[in-house]
Amino acid sequence: MTSEQTGREGFGTRLRAAIDAYGPLCVGIDPHEALLRAWGLDASAAGVREFGLRTVEASRGVVGVVKPQVAFFERYGSAGFAALEEVMAAARAAGLIVIADAKRGDIGTTMDGYAAAWLVPGAPLECDAVTLSPYLGVDALHSALSTAVQHDKGAFVLAATSNPEASDLQRARIDDEESVAERVAHEVAARNIGAPGSLGPVGLVVGATVDRRSYGLSDIVLAGTPILAPGFGAQGAEPGDLERLFGSVASQVVASESRSVLSAGPGALEARIAERAALYRAG
Repeated sequence: MTSEQTGREGFGTRLRAAIDAYGPLCVGIDPHEALLRAWGLDASAAGVREFGLRTVEASRGVVGVVKPQVAFFERYGSAGFAALEEVMAAARAAGLIVIADAKRGDIGTTMDGYAAAWLVPGAPLECDAVTLSPYLGVDALHSALSTAVQHDKGAFVLAATSNPEASDLQRARIDDEESVAERVAHEVAARNIGAPGSLGPVGLVVGATVDRRSYGLSDIVLAGTPILAPGFGAQGAEPGDLERLFGSVASQVVASESRSVLSAGPGALEARIAERAALYRAG
């Protein structure tokens, strides 16, 4: 069923409202070991739980979106996943849109399992959207994408990532007609046809530090597609670069920052998030 049939707001509509209300800044919840130490926390499941909950509290009412990096919780096993469940539930209860940065991708019943884990209401790991890897084929993600649409959730599919070692694969040409990244973008755009509002439920990950046009990701290709853009802050892109980097699709961008805000420490975190968010809204 579509969001119009259920009476619930679809993911694209909720994301548009969050960006309009708070600006594009998304706070990454990345409790890697060095940051845990800097915050005076143990490198443990208890440490990442405390780190995550403090970040959620500092983000509440200041930004609209947070993005927990699943790997930093997963490394602590079942206790780490329990911490992640608590952090994501707290963030959603605080009215934040939660993008689980899990980069899942597989085929058949395995993809069904990932979809049920992250995108079905009431699941322990329920989030609002999850990142997905298309490199077993975009069609292999069908189960997760259809589950997202069914339950008014979202997904962000990797297209042009900010790590330099990915460029050869993502820029490779298919039959001399389009790049791999462009093919991914076209197949994602097809999933958004007919979605209500200005944004569809299925987005793309496009790094702010890459030349997206060299990947075939023009403004026309990206029209109407939510864009999750890592690379702002510590990786080099700044809020004032948003319009230059993304042109006419800049209003569709969720600009992810982690180290640039988390390095402020727990005492100054809310002020740092507010400062960075204001820079984006100022244009």
